[in-house]
Amino acid sequence: MAEGMRVEPDLNFIKFLKNAGGDTLKKCYQCATCSVVCPLSSDDNPFPRKEMISAQWGLKDKLIGDVNVMLCHQCGDCTAYCPRGAKPGDVLGAIRAYAYTHFGFPQGLAKLCSSGKNLPMLIGMPILLIGILFFLANGGMHLPDAESFKEVGFGHFFGHWDLHFLTKNVVFIDAIFLPAVAFALFATFRGVSNMWKEMEKSVNADTTFRPSALQFAKDFLWPSLVEIIQHKRFNECGENKNRVNGHLPLVLAFIGLFIVTNYAFVVKDIIGYFVEGLHGPIALANPIKILANVSAIAMIIGIAILWANRSNQEEKTGASGTFYDWFLIGEIMAVGVTGLGAELLRLAGLVTPAYLLYFMHLVSVFMLFLYMPYTKFAHMAYRTFAMAFEKYRESGFVKQ
Repeated sequence: MAEGMRVEPDLNFIKFLKNAGGDTLKKCYQCATCSVVCPLSSDDNPFPRKEMISAQWGLKDKLIGDVNVMLCHQCGDCTAYCPRGAKPGDVLGAIRAYAYTHFGFPQGLAKLCSSGKNLPMLIGMPILLIGILFFLANGGMHLPDAESFKEVGFGHFFGHWDLHFLTKNVVFIDAIFLPAVAFALFATFRGVSNMWKEMEKSVNADTTFRPSALQFAKDFLWPSLVEIIQHKRFNECGENKNRVNGHLPLVLAFIGLFIVTNYAFVVKDIIGYFVEGLHGPIALANPIKILANVSAIAMIIGIAILWANRSNQEEKTGASGTFYDWFLIGEIMAVGVTGLGAELLRLAGLVTPAYLLYFMHLVSVFMLFLYMPYTKFAHMAYRTFAMAFEKYRESGFVKQ
């Protein structure tokens, strides 16, 4: 008599899925309608039907290494056509939320970012850190007069000293944000590396032969980045095809702001160390400043569209909003509104409200960086490498 397969469901995993938006999981009765309408599905890969089975049984280890979970971009077609209201798209989103926490490093911070009840602490820690540094750097709550503010803008936000080649503001800004960025990159690298190992395990990949770093970037990673920027797969969506209207300007906005940030870092922090006079506000007519303002507006428009789409989807489907879904939307909106608002108040010469809004801008940007590896923003990195793995598993490195 053949020995039966032993199934050991992870009840905590099922509980997490229900709390993270997958509360309709048990309504699924395996009709396979979701697999019929999903563009990711094939005859030998009935996605997301097999993932729904695994989720119902609490097979966590089987799901966290499933590359298709990360390839899903939640177009909503499976949820729209499900005759039982099981909402597979929301279940898959909940699985991804669990994966970001599961792969997160360090685990304490990853778990802190997984629940809305910790929001006061998530906001309070950056406010306390930047507030204390502002108070210490300025010797109290010192604000510039209107004339000085017009000339230097926020260049003296953390005070001023007479070292013309390295301003006090640059020192404090770098001391706050460079470690946060370095930490976020390292934590993301650890998380993505752990995910990659799980995906290799799921397809029984032979790891004896691996591509070089250059070959991996050229053959697998770069094509995935191009596909993401072009938003090809979003155009395959039916129910939520208009999501590209929000995602595309948001992606382009982040690219633009990445260019602006690196320009400011090179010019103000490196070249400015040797050349005096490069630490003041960038002129409005400067192409970099124009790119910054256009990117900020694109960011606000893009996230507003996604905000509206998410609200309409919840109203239409009856889905309950989750902390996982809304935290990133709120963060990005805060970054865009406080940044653009602080600049407008600076141009109007309103010192106190401008300083307050700029302070909140620094807090929101710090939060975006520090918590990136554990929020929906992490999907940008995880999905990129999942798409690279999708190409990698079809290559000779896996298919010997």
